[in-house]
Amino acid sequence: MAPISPAVRSDFAPTGKMRVGINHGNLVLAQKNPATGEVKGVAVDMAHELGRRLDVPVELVQYGSAGQMTDALATGAWDVAFLAREPGRAGEIGFTAPHLLIEGTYLVPAGSPYTRVAEIDRDGMRIAVSEKSAYDHFLTRNIKKAMLVRGAGNSAGLGLLQAGQADVIAGVRQLLLMDQAKLPGSRVLEDRFMVIEQAMGLPRGRDAGLAYAKAFIEEMKASGFVARALEKSGVRGVPVAPPEKD
Repeated sequence: MAPISPAVRSDFAPTGKMRVGINHGNLVLAQKNPATGEVKGVAVDMAHELGRRLDVPVELVQYGSAGQMTDALATGAWDVAFLAREPGRAGEIGFTAPHLLIEGTYLVPAGSPYTRVAEIDRDGMRIAVSEKSAYDHFLTRNIKKAMLVRGAGNSAGLGLLQAGQADVIAGVRQLLLMDQAKLPGSRVLEDRFMVIEQAMGLPRGRDAGLAYAKAFIEEMKASGFVARALEKSGVRGVPVAPPEKD
């Protein structure tokens, strides 16, 4: 990679330290130990590697959902973050290419007759989503007949379904499989409504930092760093994104 210029270092660490937004509500990216508060995972490992290369201290700024993290951008709470590359966020955030590909799909309760994603968008259907998540943005644009029921945090869907306020839950496949274990007879559909591209993002206007971040992500994928970090974290079934095309 190119030498690190003062402009790059300033974009990543304008206060002298690099504040990295980490969404531990998405266990693919990070997992938080409820007893110790320690957070680990592929996003954490990449944050520390980036800080090492830039020779700046790293502060992990933790959030329970992507919506909380994007809301915090308005207050300047973080300098770089790991989150989904979503058109709805592109006005505020400059994104790299994705480094991980995660499936968005549905969980249906016991006794549900639905087996395919295409069957969910129907009149009267209530879909629980985590507010301001990547799949909330996507479904808002694409759902034609069903109604979206929004809740705060990645675990909101389970509560809405159990309270009788929703008929299905939309979410990241790995998180829905955890919900499935709590709902006897429920099923996670085998197909998907979207591929969620997990990337690195910087606030708009930090062009030197974004150019460096794009090269950094490509190197992390090509070197096997992302794959090794996933394996270390115990996450399975999540592909590393392919190289970005020129």
